[in-house]
Amino acid sequence: MLIGDIIRLLEEDYPRAYAEEFDNTGLLVGAPETTVSGILVTHDTLEDIVDEAIEKDCNLIVSFHPIIFSGLKKLNGSSYVERTVIKAVKNDIAIYAIHTALDNSFYGLNAAFCDVLGLTNRSVLVPQKATVKKLITFVPEKDADQVRNALFAAGAGTIGNYSHCSFNTKGAGSFLGEEHSNPVIGEKGKIHFESEVQIGVTFPKHREQQILKALFAHHPYEEVAYEITTLENHNQHIGMGMTGLLPEALPAMEFLKKLKSDLQLSCIRYSGPLEKPIKKVAVLGGSGAFAISHAKRSGADIFITGDVKYHEFYRAEGEIIIADVGHYESEQFTKNLLFEHLTKKIHNFAPALPEGKVVLSDYNTNSIKYL
Repeated sequence: MLIGDIIRLLEEDYPRAYAEEFDNTGLLVGAPETTVSGILVTHDTLEDIVDEAIEKDCNLIVSFHPIIFSGLKKLNGSSYVERTVIKAVKNDIAIYAIHTALDNSFYGLNAAFCDVLGLTNRSVLVPQKATVKKLITFVPEKDADQVRNALFAAGAGTIGNYSHCSFNTKGAGSFLGEEHSNPVIGEKGKIHFESEVQIGVTFPKHREQQILKALFAHHPYEEVAYEITTLENHNQHIGMGMTGLLPEALPAMEFLKKLKSDLQLSCIRYSGPLEKPIKKVAVLGGSGAFAISHAKRSGADIFITGDVKYHEFYRAEGEIIIADVGHYESEQFTKNLLFEHLTKKIHNFAPALPEGKVVLSDYNTNSIKYL
């Protein structure tokens, strides 16, 4: 298997198209055509992690956080970032970071968070905008079923919990083939009117190339007329954070104690009020204070995240409990999630590959200690 194969397997379920614009995801070090000797899965990429990869004969590190976040202007080893990158390059170790592509997946980081807490009836807390596109095309009436079904097979026509969604309008299309044309219907040099169906379908933006490939492959015309627009619809399955329901409401302090136990925390920083029982829970792994207003609007009784500043706790305003469990602690599920996902995907892709191709890092890369 090549590094490019591993990337495709990851991005089938966690497309980089949905990573945040500020982020730096993807293959940060290395070349996609390199053959993979082994894959080390980690939360962060540090010098010790590169040493571990060398020791375990892994030439690809799949990391949650990117080691290179903003641009590097020099590589002289003066920072931990530069030293890590230099060591990886010297030892032919590739580094791939997934970060907010995993955060924004309906089955990613926050889904794992919900699993630990036993939450049901899940919804995205902060839906991502501009993730839905719409294709309009014009097809001869006799070919409409063929083209429509090809678009569905390529991933178009899914809206929430429904598939094979389209809108179809019959009309007449006209065209005149010029000197160098080769019309499938009608004659060159003569204006032609054809009974056509206008087909409209929506699709997730990461599937645009597959949708167009299917359109061109199954449309009968020499020149295919089509339009693609980006919609403002919120995507129900892409975005930051999640809300969910506990099986039964719990007193606030009882829930906080359970949260501390479930996440194996040293401490929790939280705001009041504590009188109201906890039933609806909002979670957002990482630095989630930006979503406090979203959590309040969702009707959640508690919002669990990390990196909340002193004055941001005041924004609870008696409407919700804000619980800061720590940045790493709120993302601690990512390493195992990626490990299990890659192990399964690689086995399905190439079952003859030896076991141990994917290795879970032994290191806890949390830089914060508690006394």
